[in-house]
Amino acid sequence: MTNLATQSPDLNLWCPQFTIAAVTFQEALDFLYSFIDYGRERSYRYSPEVFDLGRVRRLLGLLGDPQEGFPCVHIAGTKGKGSVAAMIEASYRAAGYRTGLYSSPHLIRFTERIRVGGEEIPEPDLVRLVGQLKEVAPEVPQISTFELTTALAFLHFAEMKVNCGVIEVGLGGRLDATNVLTPTVCVITSLSYDHMHLLGATLSDIAREKAGIIKPSVPVVLAPQQTEAEQVIRSIAVQLGAPLHQVNRDWHYAAEQRSLTGQSFRVWKDTGGTPVGLSIPLLGHHQIQNACTAYAALQLASERGLPIGLDSIRAGMESVRWAGRFQVLSVDPTVVVDCAHNRDSALQLRIALDDYFPGRPVRMVFGASSDKDVRGMLLELSPRVARVVLTQADHPRAEGPEALLELVRSFGLPVEIVVPVSDALRIAMDELGPDEVVLVTGSIFIVGSALAAWELEHGRTAVAERE
Repeated sequence: MTNLATQSPDLNLWCPQFTIAAVTFQEALDFLYSFIDYGRERSYRYSPEVFDLGRVRRLLGLLGDPQEGFPCVHIAGTKGKGSVAAMIEASYRAAGYRTGLYSSPHLIRFTERIRVGGEEIPEPDLVRLVGQLKEVAPEVPQISTFELTTALAFLHFAEMKVNCGVIEVGLGGRLDATNVLTPTVCVITSLSYDHMHLLGATLSDIAREKAGIIKPSVPVVLAPQQTEAEQVIRSIAVQLGAPLHQVNRDWHYAAEQRSLTGQSFRVWKDTGGTPVGLSIPLLGHHQIQNACTAYAALQLASERGLPIGLDSIRAGMESVRWAGRFQVLSVDPTVVVDCAHNRDSALQLRIALDDYFPGRPVRMVFGASSDKDVRGMLLELSPRVARVVLTQADHPRAEGPEALLELVRSFGLPVEIVVPVSDALRIAMDELGPDEVVLVTGSIFIVGSALAAWELEHGRTAVAERE
């Protein structure tokens, strides 16, 4: 991505230039990426001095406060927040709402981040709306790429007259640019250790940051948590008078059947409600927990001005697409991609491998970001892996495969280095043994690169309808 500005080591001295009008899609992206991009940097502090919500509010105020034009569900968490967002959005879309979905990061195309009615923002609309951002951005010093992108999403949703927004937090919650919303319902999905250098070294610290999205009197749906995290979130909800509804306490679920095309399950309320049967095409037991979390959020939102019936929820759940989450690209040969990027998500991935491909050897195409717990991921995955192909995504935070080589060897695994990701995937498939599974994992950027290569090779969209 071409950078149109230079960055001072001191964030307070950041000074982008505003001399070139965005007239093409690439120039519009270049403009957005010419600002401070915390998704690509590590040399900053996660603090109110750096992540100033007043800055976002000022930007949105200059744009007419588009975020106030639609009710929304706001979702934070370490794992599962994208899947939960996709399920809620698909359900409301099935009910006839004009939905807006904001998520990050993207897998292949930047436009994946902003969707209305399931459709990515058209490139001409993005270019035009970036033109509006260019007019006001000089008035907001220190503005960042993510803050501008968030404003871009809200502008698009307001312009398209969205009547139900589903907004995924980018990082943390308390200081996230999306935390200027007053949602109909808040959701906090499963929490685990990730971004510790920013959010804190303990689950209590991480939970405190995620719980920053809780608003006074706004109901909160909480996915199952470790006790340490649950206690923090419960305390904050009580302080703010926000009713807390917990999966595994107020809402329950039970798995029924599963196959490589989907799984069915039942959900019910603790007060003795009749179990409701649902099905989703997303694989892995953890997705049933996500679906129960989404279902609880839909029920609460339905009581608070976003009504939805059971038939629409069923239709939405059955049609939901969310790429890169234990996604089976091919059965023969078997190719699976999964965005697992911390130890806990790697454990869920290993469980899914045991559930869907028991006993089958795995050839793993693996790469990771430099700030991730790679040893923890390998501890969980190595018992299911026969061979590793180390690779590297084209991203500033990507760890070089040479730096991971000895770590992988310490687990007793045969390993080779192949870069780029497209070549690593091709070689893994070419050398595939009988009954072997190719697994691509380690980061969303590795999976995005693999999906892009798959699209190019097989001539079909791997992220169609945000699979």
